Amino acid sequence: MTVPESDGAQIEVVRVFTDAAGRFGNLLGIVRRSAVENADHQALAARVGYSETVVVDEPVNGRVKMRIYTPTTELRFAGHPTVGTAWWLNDQQRPVKIIDVPAGPVEVTLSEGLTWARARAEWTPAFQFHQFEDPAEIATLDPADFPEGQHYCWAWTNEPRGAVRARMFAPAMGIPEDQATGAAAIALTALLTRGLNITQGEGSQIFTEWDSDGWARVGGRVVADHPILL
Repeated sequence: MTVPESDGAQIEVVRVFTDAAGRFGNLLGIVRRSAVENADHQALAARVGYSETVVVDEPVNGRVKMRIYTPTTELRFAGHPTVGTAWWLNDQQRPVKIIDVPAGPVEVTLSEGLTWARARAEWTPAFQFHQFEDPAEIATLDPADFPEGQHYCWAWTNEPRGAVRARMFAPAMGIPEDQATGAAAIALTALLTRGLNITQGEGSQIFTEWDSDGWARVGGRVVADHPILL
C-alpha cells in the first residue's frame, strides 16, 4: 500500500549546469529511497515541483539504481539528474561509476570541476528541435508559444567553437521551461556529431562531447542548494 506523498521526507537539492561562478543551473531534488519506501514517487515529484526529482537507492560496489520523475511522468533517462546525482553522491563520500536508470547504465566521472555522464542519444525523450539563425531571437521566445510537446530552440553563437544559445519548453512533461536540459544536449550533440558548449535558459552552461555510434557525454558544474522538508 502506498500513500500519496511522504510528509517528513528530506529532499536534498543541488543546482546542475551552473556557470563558472556557481550561478544559474537547474534545480534537482534528490531523495533516498529508504525515506520514501511507501510513498507515491510520482506524486512526490509533483509536490516538489522541480523539472526532475530522483529517488536513489543505496550505492553498492560503485553502482546505484535511480528513478527519475518530472512533475507529470517518469523518464527512462535524463541528463541533469544523472550529472547532479553523481556529484551529490561523491560529495556524500559515496562515489559511484555507474548510475543504473531504466534506459540502461550511465557511466559517470568527475574531472577538473566538471561532472560527466555518458549515455546513448536514443535514451533521450523525443524533442522537436528548432534552429534559429539569429541567437537574439531565442531570448524573445515565450513559454506560452509552446502549449504542448517538447521543444528545444537553439542557435549558433559561434559555430566553429561549437557555442550554442538554447531554451527548452516541455509542457508535455509538466515543465513550462527547463533551465538546463542534459538529455536534449546529448540529442543535439548526436544530431550534429560534434561537441558543444551550450548556454541555456537564464545562463546555465552545458558541455558535451561526441563519442561515437550514438554515445555522447554531457557535463557541467554542480553546487549544493538548500534542502527542503516535505
